[in-house]
Amino acid sequence: MNEDLPVQGTQHWVLHEELRLFLCEKYTGSPQGKPVLLLAHGSATAGRESFDLKVPGHPEYSLMDFLARQGFDVFALDVRGFGRSTKPEGFLTTDQAASDLDAAADHILALRGVPKLNLLAWSWGTQYSGQFVMAHPQKVARYAAYAQMHAESSDLRARRERLATFQRTPYIRITEQGWKLRFNSMTPETVNDPVVMDAFAKSAALVETKSPTGPQVDLLTRQPLIDATRITVPVMMIHGQYDDVADLDGLWPFFKALPNPDKQYVVVPEGGHMLHLQKGHARLQHAVASWFSAPD
Repeated sequence: MNEDLPVQGTQHWVLHEELRLFLCEKYTGSPQGKPVLLLAHGSATAGRESFDLKVPGHPEYSLMDFLARQGFDVFALDVRGFGRSTKPEGFLTTDQAASDLDAAADHILALRGVPKLNLLAWSWGTQYSGQFVMAHPQKVARYAAYAQMHAESSDLRARRERLATFQRTPYIRITEQGWKLRFNSMTPETVNDPVVMDAFAKSAALVETKSPTGPQVDLLTRQPLIDATRITVPVMMIHGQYDDVADLDGLWPFFKALPNPDKQYVVVPEGGHMLHLQKGHARLQHAVASWFSAPD
């Protein structure tokens, strides 16, 4: 671990299918020789806003900074349609996001001269990351599926009434107040910090000037998008106790079907779907760092 060294940041651009994909990197000291970890964002905000949020007076909420101090060379991708990456005109699909993730992984593997990387995916990110792991298990050392949804989760059931809206246009505009809604749902107010919610909403509204609806269409019309029996690498499944997308009843059959005996299912208290930005964030951070530090 390098907890006393400053965290450094670097930006990369990956050219893929005539697109420019943004990739941010964080590490302490030198990135050489460190285990590589790639983070895959969900259907709302891009990599930096999801995993490297700057909260005034609360630097501990940056998952990227924490993992960098634990000795990882950490990357976060913006798939097409999100953040600083190219925003195509049409609807974004989960398959396209998986292709973007594959291109980013190849870039990182070549850059660092390593045969495999570790992968942490959040929310919709578990769908395109799952597709990537199914297709390219040889590129992944260990995988963590954080807040993986299933077709009958309470949140997806509630979204179904908005399907026609999502199908009408490939992008929508979300207000600052709209960004804060993900902190609520089944999550009690006691696990949320208004300062963190404010910082997230302001950052998201600034960067995600238009948000892709394609992920929502896929989640509501194409489930299941991934097959547990084809995810052969070591897997941790982890979510918050109040998550309205991920729950034990809905995900346990998927977990049981994972073929690799090296697997864990972890439920973290004091958090919901935004666990990494809620009261239980430190427990999440330490759980995933431990998972990716496990000996071969």
